[in-house]
Amino acid sequence: MMLSSILVLLVTNPSAVLAEMLSASASALELCIQLCAVYCVWLGIIELVEASGLGEKLAKLLRPLIKKIFRVESQETQKLIAMNISANMLGLGNASTPMGIKAMQALDDGSGKANFAMIMLIVVNATSIQLLPTTVIGLRASAGSANPADIIFPTLIVTFLTTVLGIVLVFTLDKLLRKKKKGGAT
Repeated sequence: MMLSSILVLLVTNPSAVLAEMLSASASALELCIQLCAVYCVWLGIIELVEASGLGEKLAKLLRPLIKKIFRVESQETQKLIAMNISANMLGLGNASTPMGIKAMQALDDGSGKANFAMIMLIVVNATSIQLLPTTVIGLRASAGSANPADIIFPTLIVTFLTTVLGIVLVFTLDKLLRKKKKGGAT
């Protein structure tokens, strides 16, 4: 796509190629710096949450739901999943990645195949309820939006619906696969 754009620009306006490339690079760098600032603030907040023990409290609060949805007994794994989910709920997908990786490692049973809890974690991360979509708000603010936070309510509705649908589909497919295995075993 980039190569074809450069070729079209070379044919239509060769003198603008270098100027456009430099302008786009400067804009990309500016956006990266702005997003880094947003992530630094939220990663710091997540670190404070963890250091203050709020992570444990959040995990304890979410434990019954996590236990039911993910079918895991390990309290450490439940805590990692809770922290991953809460970072995603704040719109910090990249900031939640380390906890998601640790949770996925804790869920690995060594079989080399994704188990129910691992699949559920992927689906919940992909659909993730966004209480505060900070990355998108940051992008909108850096693009000059007059009201960058106007997307909070629509995003909350849509992400809630997709998360519920994703969870229902994982449970439904798991039930169908168990039924198929049970039927094939007899």
